[in-house]
Amino acid sequence: MVVTRVLPDLDQLDGGALRALIVEQHREILWQQQQLLSHQSEIEHLKLLLAQLRRMQFGRKSEKLERQIEQLELKLEELETAKATRQELITAISEVTSKPSSTTKPVRPFLSEDLPREVKVHEPKLEACPDCGGQLRKLGEDVSEVLERVPEHFKVIRHVRPKLSCSSCERIVQSPAPSRPIERGKAGPGLLAHVLVAKYCDHQPLYRQSEIYAREGVQLERSTLADWVGGVSRLLTPLVDAIARHVLATGKLHADDIPVPVLAPGNGKTKIGRLWTYVRDDRPAADSAAPAVWFVYSPDRRGEHPRRHLRSFHGYLQADGYSGFHHLYDEGEIQEAACWAHVRRKFYELHVAHQSPIAAVAIQRIAALYAIETEIRGRPPEERLEIRSTRARPLLESLHAWLETTLTQVSRKSEIAAAIRYALSRWRALLRYLDDGRLEIDNNAAERALRAVALGRKNYLFAGSDTGGERAAALYSLIGTAKLNGYDPEAYLRYVLERVADHPINRINELLPWNTPLDPQIRTSKSREAHS
Repeated sequence: MVVTRVLPDLDQLDGGALRALIVEQHREILWQQQQLLSHQSEIEHLKLLLAQLRRMQFGRKSEKLERQIEQLELKLEELETAKATRQELITAISEVTSKPSSTTKPVRPFLSEDLPREVKVHEPKLEACPDCGGQLRKLGEDVSEVLERVPEHFKVIRHVRPKLSCSSCERIVQSPAPSRPIERGKAGPGLLAHVLVAKYCDHQPLYRQSEIYAREGVQLERSTLADWVGGVSRLLTPLVDAIARHVLATGKLHADDIPVPVLAPGNGKTKIGRLWTYVRDDRPAADSAAPAVWFVYSPDRRGEHPRRHLRSFHGYLQADGYSGFHHLYDEGEIQEAACWAHVRRKFYELHVAHQSPIAAVAIQRIAALYAIETEIRGRPPEERLEIRSTRARPLLESLHAWLETTLTQVSRKSEIAAAIRYALSRWRALLRYLDDGRLEIDNNAAERALRAVALGRKNYLFAGSDTGGERAAALYSLIGTAKLNGYDPEAYLRYVLERVADHPINRINELLPWNTPLDPQIRTSKSREAHS
């Protein structure tokens, strides 16, 4: 979680208050530096373990050994990313006290002379000296280089800023240096976008990306990539907050969660964290509001987390039967709309396992409800409500009677009885979609949003820490929202990273996907989603 520090008005502080402020900032810097030293020590230890395990790989390899190496690679990646974020925080605190930090600077990538280069010359916009109006003459130039990635290849962009001096008064004129997403960083916005999408959309951990880039002739250490991910995730926090505000500003929300194995600090074992997803998507009810998804990480599955996430939300919550959601409905400001897909799934699993004729009948009856939903998808709420009342409600009344009768005819301890009781115990919430044309018959919108996480979890094995889980939630929010709106997430992140460093915080909504001038890449988005 990023803490925003507001510098007090120094002109209003007396000498004692100024001294207290400096002492406080100095203590904060010392604490952060101690944490960095601790991280650095653990990083060195992990590198030693990795070297030992790799030596053991030669000869006969074991699957267990491969998994150990992958786990250590990912833990090391997370520590290096967290270290980069903490380093930025120390720098921000140091700027308050104007005291330079003595922490170690990250290694910058070497920009090989073999890489193609594009020269951009930034000429001053002034044609005459701003002081005296004299003629400007060439004095020299400043040159800086940024490693950038365009589709399918790397290139180096050389920024050249000529220096001009006035022939009359010697005033020096020069164009300001172009801003970079990461201050003094050697990565361009396109490369940063590519690294983020490869990690959080295409599920390539940083150490694997480093190996891929090396094959392309570019040496980018994992620690360098980790620095970039940490810096960019902190930079994009205001945009994730804007997505959260948009998601919660609706009357109907989809919610779900998924377990995420997370390394427990100190013992190298894993615990189970959670990623919660909240989806706003009213396009099936002909609503023109932009869809969006907000992911939030928590270290456990206690019900206090969704209560905190949704404390400002009022309306319908489409979710599964998780007990942690139940307290949300106590006050009446949030109403439950249950998911028919969960009901159908229980009967479907029984039918596949045992060829149950009762389960087959239940599936057919539920399929008739879904056929109506397919027909009315994209129609206005009033029209959907009318069709459901005339066609779906009689089917549901008949289904309810059939379920109650069937329950009396099967063993109370049977699996089919359990599936029937699951449906009947949630019947009121399952009928909720008949009351409002904006509601959906199921919670598939949230389940679709979690597919990328499920695939990433399979490739990653786990998150490196709670902080890594929070970082993943933020990036999943940006990438998932871009995809929901039909944008190629890499193109969208490139657009944002080209601008966000200089963008006014009070106009951050201008960088939300649906407010950008980018053309939706529906085919590209669907192609990516098919592989997610």
